Amino acid sequence: MIENSQPKTQVLQPSAPPTRSISLVTRPRKILRAVMIGLTLISVYSLVTLNNANLNIIDALHSLGLNLNAMFLHPSVGQDTLGQLLRALVSLAMLTTLLGALIAFFIAVGAARNLAPSWLATSIKAVMAFIRAIPTILWVLIYSVVMGLGASAAVVGLTFHSVAYLVKAYSESIEETSQDTIEALKASGVGFWPIVFQAILPSIIPALLSWTFIRFEINFANAVAVGAAAGADDIGYYLFMAGSFYFDFHEVGLIVYLLLGVAIVLELVSMRLRGHYLKNN
Repeated sequence: MIENSQPKTQVLQPSAPPTRSISLVTRPRKILRAVMIGLTLISVYSLVTLNNANLNIIDALHSLGLNLNAMFLHPSVGQDTLGQLLRALVSLAMLTTLLGALIAFFIAVGAARNLAPSWLATSIKAVMAFIRAIPTILWVLIYSVVMGLGASAAVVGLTFHSVAYLVKAYSESIEETSQDTIEALKASGVGFWPIVFQAILPSIIPALLSWTFIRFEINFANAVAVGAAAGADDIGYYLFMAGSFYFDFHEVGLIVYLLLGVAIVLELVSMRLRGHYLKNN
């Protein structure tokens, strides 16, 4: 019996060089520590060099405690009646949201790519993007210069930004409608506006309501700052006057509680609407 005497060949696997573990967390931690140390040093330097002439810390803390006690433990009406405050609470936000939604829907029809020519939709969306890029308070201040301080500038400024916001939301909702459905309706002789109001609008009403309510929440938050800046007859104006002009901290506390109450109600309604909309879809 003949045995194979040839030696077996061994395949040598190239050994990989030892890898070094690279820490990706060390550098951000060092940067964060350096920033925190720098901010701490700046704060300490500011406190040391602060001109605190004629300042009594104990009296200042006592006055702060009295003001907080008057605001949050003893809220009450002052120069303004409760009816005025309740009427001004959501009036500006409601008016600007309704006006913005009405105007934005018709502009959104021209911004939807499945209804309007591509050049028109692109142009409208570009203009709306530019308007949205500028904060609401700046638009209100611009119109305050043009129209003068008052409710008119606040309404126009808030509505202007609301339109730009809602046009984007509405046009995207309209574009969710199938192009084949629209072409089939056009081929059957249905006019443009009947297609919009009878075919597209019923199917996107939940989305439009959801976006409109979201904008109402945004306008309610903006109205507080806008009312103070433009001098509008809004809850922000009453808050500014009570806190900075009359120094009536009792009324400031009442207004703060009213704002918190409306914010909680809006959040609960928003949660219900979102749940209902998701359930139907």
